Amino acid sequence: MIDFRYHLVSIVAIFLALALGIVLGSTTLSDSVSETLRQQANQAAKTAQQARNQQRQLQGQVNGQEQFARALSPQIVADRLKGQSVVIVEAPGAGNDSIERLTELVKDAGAAVTGRVTIQKKLLDDDQRMTVDELATQLKADDVEFPDGANAYDKAGAVLAAALVTKDPRESGREDAAGGAVLNGFKEAGYITSTGRPGRHATLAVLIGPATPYAYEGGGDDNKALISLASALDAAGRGTVVGGPSTSAQEGGLIAALRDSDAEEKVSTVDVVDTPSGQIVTILALQNEMSGKSGQYGTGAGVSGYLPSPAPTAGKNG
Repeated sequence: MIDFRYHLVSIVAIFLALALGIVLGSTTLSDSVSETLRQQANQAAKTAQQARNQQRQLQGQVNGQEQFARALSPQIVADRLKGQSVVIVEAPGAGNDSIERLTELVKDAGAAVTGRVTIQKKLLDDDQRMTVDELATQLKADDVEFPDGANAYDKAGAVLAAALVTKDPRESGREDAAGGAVLNGFKEAGYITSTGRPGRHATLAVLIGPATPYAYEGGGDDNKALISLASALDAAGRGTVVGGPSTSAQEGGLIAALRDSDAEEKVSTVDVVDTPSGQIVTILALQNEMSGKSGQYGTGAGVSGYLPSPAPTAGKNG
């Protein structure tokens, strides 16, 4: 007969064996999990290093290509804009470095730069619309026509464009009283500043958009105002190109908005104007504009290619 003491010893032995099994099992499981995690961490580190190496390699290739473009850009663009003149228009928030380099390349292409007009943020403020409308109507020359249903910025674009650009070779390089009154009026109102002599009517225009999209409320309306100006410049002269960095082709950017508007059919855009190759593309786009060809170039949504295809022939400027 099995006594109580035997039962007690048996029960204790069972629990000891169970506890020992749990300890041994958990130790084995812990070692297995740790080993798996170590392998995954090593693989992740290896993958990250490979990605860094690839990034360095790609960045080196990009740097080399841009160095190549920068070194050869004067030869590539030579005489493509010979006999023409260009006015540079700067939107609020535009990158100055891009404008400076593009200005030099325009000269390398054989064109004169009449001047640079900087749009002030005040012009785009919502509380200025009525004043802008009144000023544009007051300064309108007899030969300037406002589009049907024109808003304040359509009118402002029309009078500014008439003061800055022309299609008539006889007016190119010449200032007139009406254009001077427009520029002075917008300066006195605090809507623009300028350098050079932009009143000497250019044949072509480049509008440089903001480096980052207008994120504040009303940014979409600001894009529409600038698109009105770009469209007016294109209609009054021999062609207009709107340039900006890649961010300008993203949601909320000026170039993205233009490509979604009717202006896309007339006004060319380049969304890599902050790169040496993109500045060359801008010159090619201006050359095409003189022949009545517009296009959307760069790397963002809605482009027809990085550059015009086929590229316009060197030495022929429309």
